[in-house]
Amino acid sequence: MDEPLEIEQDDLGAPAWAAFGDLMAGVLGAFVLVLAAALVGQLDLAGRLEAEVQQRQAEQARREALERALAGPLADGRITLVEGRIGISGAVLFATGSDQLHADGRALLKSLATPLRTYLAQRDEVLMVSGFTDDRGLVAGRGAPKFADNWELSAQRALNVARALMAEGLPPDAVFAAAFGPQRPVASNGDAAGRALNRRVEIAPTPRPRRVAASAP
Repeated sequence: MDEPLEIEQDDLGAPAWAAFGDLMAGVLGAFVLVLAAALVGQLDLAGRLEAEVQQRQAEQARREALERALAGPLADGRITLVEGRIGISGAVLFATGSDQLHADGRALLKSLATPLRTYLAQRDEVLMVSGFTDDRGLVAGRGAPKFADNWELSAQRALNVARALMAEGLPPDAVFAAAFGPQRPVASNGDAAGRALNRRVEIAPTPRPRRVAASAP
């Protein structure tokens, strides 16, 4: 009488073990998927970090190359170089309220032309020439009749510096002008010394814009 009972118990245990095996297989599969996702995430993060490091190294190399190219003007204090931007005091280039280059300012731009041309020849970059002013309005008799505001004055100054560089041999497609007026001051406009620092022209190498291919008719 006991033997049939043992057979029934064996028959009941088989499905339970099968279900347990399926459950464990599912858990293992889920674990493998989670592990694979984590590995992919780590590889992606490592790739992004490596790309960022390479970009920073390239940027540092670019700045060092520019510093070497401009060693002469930097040594005598005629220009500054901060984060890859060449700074020139507005007083060195122009009279107050004027967009006409001083003779000394034109000579300085001439001395910059050759090293800048050599630098650009080795890189796929262009020069952005930016004009800046202080926040004071233009004074009558010092440019007010000629320029509507500081934006217009900064634009014309940047344009004249760009033209002077092109006259010294920089390719026209490697130079462009931008105007910022009183925006982006580097010092306080509350005193004369700060305003003098804000009246400036900056020349900054930037990556050359990619040309968009013309679509076929």
